[in-house]
Amino acid sequence: MDMTLWNIVLTAGLAFIGWWGNTLYAEIRAQAKLLSKTREEFAKEYVTKQEVHNDIDRLMKRLDALDAKIDRLIENQVRD
Repeated sequence: MDMTLWNIVLTAGLAFIGWWGNTLYAEIRAQAKLLSKTREEFAKEYVTKQEVHNDIDRLMKRLDALDAKIDRLIENQVRD
């Protein structure tokens, strides 16, 4: 009788530990999927260094052209 009770307790304990381990494993897999989605969304929303460099170069060229136009305008006003 005593051995049967001990077997029941051990079986219940091992079953609980197995259920708990399975639940943790499922949660880890879910977190891994969310992390993967987050990485994909991060890549969609942010630009690469090369894209930023190209945009800044384009902006600087436009600012240089604007600076040249302002200089010409000032020179024309000084002459007149």
